[in-house]
Amino acid sequence: MQEFSYAHRNTSSKDRWNTPQLTPELAAARESAFSREIPVAADDTLCFVLAQAAAIKPRRVLELGTAVGITSAALALACPHAHITTVEREQKFYDEAVQNFNSLGISPRVCAILGDAGEVISTLSGQFDMIFLDCAKVQYVKYLPRLKELLSFGGVLLADDVLLYGWASGEAEVPKKRKMLAQHIEEYLSAVTADGELVTAVVKVGDGMAVSVKKQL
Repeated sequence: MQEFSYAHRNTSSKDRWNTPQLTPELAAARESAFSREIPVAADDTLCFVLAQAAAIKPRRVLELGTAVGITSAALALACPHAHITTVEREQKFYDEAVQNFNSLGISPRVCAILGDAGEVISTLSGQFDMIFLDCAKVQYVKYLPRLKELLSFGGVLLADDVLLYGWASGEAEVPKKRKMLAQHIEEYLSAVTADGELVTAVVKVGDGMAVSVKKQL
């Protein structure tokens, strides 16, 4: 039986149930990232993504926004038959992610790509059962048409941070210098919720997650 340890990054006591089960090696890498303030999925976000993966049982996963590879690694370990393609534009993050994949023994099932997400997705072929969108938020709506093409029927597109700081929901006033960001996020939410090819729910997980399922023909 595989041993697990727990990495805690909950925002309140009511979130104590959202505690991801991770191997000791992955938990240590995640804690290291947190300690250096590297953008890593919070407990509830990671639990939600892993729960979606458990239901979908994806064979191919696409992640845009690798950071240091924690979410990709968690998905690879939780879905032993899945192949993960993950894209990161920052060299230092990419290098550390590759190192993490190697040390965790999952490199054969993880294709890490260094480059701009928009450029990379135009070159990808085939379809993915699960797509995790966690890169530049201003690009979400721009990437959507191509991501729909890459998403298999019945596949799930998860877009992270869509309720960032309560701006899109109107719970908080948008700072002047962030109005463009908020506008692009709102455009994405309007697009996915109105799209006839998708069934979308926006849930309050982390800073908001849009869950879009591509309808079966």
